[in-house]
Amino acid sequence: MPLADQREVVTGLPALGYTDAWSSEVNGTDAFTPLALAAQWAPALRLGTAIAPIYTRGPALLAMSAATLAGLAPGRFVLGIGTSSPAVVERWNAAELARPYQRARDMLRFLRQALTGEKVTEQYETFRVDGFRLDPAPATPPALALAALRPQMIKLAAAEADAVITNWLAPADVPAVRAPAGPGCELVARIFVCPTPDAGVARAIARRMIAAYMTVPAYAAYQAWLGRGEALAPMQEAWAAGDRKGALAAIGDEVVDDLVVHGAPQACRERVAEYQARGLDTPVIAVVPPPGADVTGLVRELAPVR
Repeated sequence: MPLADQREVVTGLPALGYTDAWSSEVNGTDAFTPLALAAQWAPALRLGTAIAPIYTRGPALLAMSAATLAGLAPGRFVLGIGTSSPAVVERWNAAELARPYQRARDMLRFLRQALTGEKVTEQYETFRVDGFRLDPAPATPPALALAALRPQMIKLAAAEADAVITNWLAPADVPAVRAPAGPGCELVARIFVCPTPDAGVARAIARRMIAAYMTVPAYAAYQAWLGRGEALAPMQEAWAAGDRKGALAAIGDEVVDDLVVHGAPQACRERVAEYQARGLDTPVIAVVPPPGADVTGLVRELAPVR
């Protein structure tokens, strides 16, 4: 759905029981523009980026974008950042994805300082900032969140940010992510939801998505940590050999049903509730529409309040 056509959907979210609107950024709409519009369309919503990459914007530019959103949505904006992927960072943006843990730590520390309006002159381990000050700084600095897939980065998010953002997990996986985050850190996860009673259609869509993600080394390691390494190995081997059709066929139904919520809307809502029951604070519904579906209608059908 084009961004200009989303006003009616976004405006209606609070009445449906939705509390937040989160954006993403890969190779289409950037992470900040949709939230600038949502800040005006639905002033009751909390807004968040999930995520803005930390290698494709310099520290000062990232702080400026965050300050702008914080000014448009005071007290209800969360700046979610992350390392992104080699394709986005290196192949598309001509940057080097090096030392991601250190870069994430340094960016969080810079942003925490800069978003208060303080002048920043600092030699961090992975970059230097000399004499930067936001003008103006937001009256209410945004909360910070970090995308994290495994314990070391999750612990960094808990130590330096206000929330950890993750995705591609089943309800049973939530305690494993919660453990290194600890009880005081908000846990946010993007949940892919394909609302259709046709399991064959949903699984076909999900297999393409799973293959695209789980062949990325960071996501492969993440799933191995969650215990799906053996189940995903045949798909990854076929993909590495150039056998795309064989790779899709090698993804078992159990893996699909773990990682993508599908079924009739009521069943999908119940499945999302399982994530919350296992310790997820904020499920971010990423609607994956089946062919020919009315996205606006699906948003209504999946709503917490109906």
